[in-house]
Amino acid sequence: MSKRAEAREVAVKLVFEYLFNNQINEQLITDLSEEYKLDNEQQYAARVYFGVVQNMDSLSEIIKTHAVGYTYDRIFKVDKAIMLVALYEILHEPDIDYPVSVNEAVKLAKKYSTEKSSKFINGILAKQKK
Repeated sequence: MSKRAEAREVAVKLVFEYLFNNQINEQLITDLSEEYKLDNEQQYAARVYFGVVQNMDSLSEIIKTHAVGYTYDRIFKVDKAIMLVALYEILHEPDIDYPVSVNEAVKLAKKYSTEKSSKFINGILAKQKK
C-alpha cells in the first residue's frame, strides 16, 4: 500500500472518530500517523481530515442527495467516513484524479465495511464525477 493510500486510510479513521464524537482529536492524528509511519504524508491526512470537518455540511448534503432510498442517519458511519473523504478529495484536491479517489474508497469499503458497501459507495461517488 502506498503512503498516500495509508494517509487516506488514516483520514478515514479520523473522520470516522469525528462522526461519533463530533470534535477534533489532535492526539489521534499524531497517534495514527506514528502507527502508519506517515512522515511526509501526515500533512495530507491532516489536511483531508480538517477539510472534511470544515466542509461536513456540504459533503453530507451530497451524500443525502445521491443516497436515494437511504436515510442519511441510517448509513453506516464507516461508509459515511469513506465517502466524505473521497468527496473531499474529488472536490478539493485537484492533484488527485477522480478515478483514484473512487477506487481507493471502494478498496477501503471492502476492507472495513460490509459486502454491499463497496457497490453503494461506488454508486454515490459515480454521481459526483467531475
